[in-house]
Amino acid sequence: MIIKNNKKKRQRRDITPGLYYNAGFLNGPSKTSLVHEIESFFPIWEERFSKSNPPPEGDTWRSLLRPVYWLGNWQFACLDYFHPPLGLEYRCVDAEPFPPFMQKLVDQIEAMTRKMGGSEVPKDWKLNTCLINYYGSKIDNGSEVDMARVGDHKDSEPGPVASISLGERAFFQFVKGRPTDPRNVVMEQWLGDGSLLIFWSKKFKEELFHRVQRVENKTKVLFNDHLDDYKTRRINLTFRYVPDQYIFPLSKMPNEKREDINIYVDKLAEKSEFWRAQK
Repeated sequence: MIIKNNKKKRQRRDITPGLYYNAGFLNGPSKTSLVHEIESFFPIWEERFSKSNPPPEGDTWRSLLRPVYWLGNWQFACLDYFHPPLGLEYRCVDAEPFPPFMQKLVDQIEAMTRKMGGSEVPKDWKLNTCLINYYGSKIDNGSEVDMARVGDHKDSEPGPVASISLGERAFFQFVKGRPTDPRNVVMEQWLGDGSLLIFWSKKFKEELFHRVQRVENKTKVLFNDHLDDYKTRRINLTFRYVPDQYIFPLSKMPNEKREDINIYVDKLAEKSEFWRAQK
């Protein structure tokens, strides 16, 4: 992990068990290739809840803070994501495969992770799902509303998680529990353009939450997100593992689940041959 050294005003590299950060994982040409593949996708807005998964007491009907796109398998927010050990069935819908250059990166990351993680990496682990988060500002009545953050959460999929950042820097933290007391921050890091973060181990996967506090807006980079009501200045790809037995084709989803996600499938099918074929 790269940590700011306040006395010497420079950065140093620390080795942290269960955590790996590479600030220069992608160079210019590799970043360009990956961005080219990502910009071929058309992200969508999702609602957090649905008829079969209404908001719990005290919560409200609401949309996600940012547009998303999934590859490998799609975990629709309204189906409540993949949450072992109880939230397993009908959470992950078969989705588009990784494009060629992205798959090469995934193969490289898997090999690196197995070497670093050793026995802490599950036997059947592989990076077979990717959540693409689009961090930026929503256009509301002509004004820009900053939506570039994500609250405390855990990635529940088993095994290591790998995260690639593109665009503006993001301030990322691992925290104990959910209180806002700054003393609960265990580790923090600016995630830069082209960087790779991998984390595993009980500490980082099970004990700690993580969050993105803010995203800079200094370089004024904008990605082509194909959205008229949004400006994306950071893209984050989070690669995870879902056991194959919990990935269902759309045709095998129960009717009540299909009713919840039909609106999203229809939207995806407007631009994606894969999703058109699923209908």
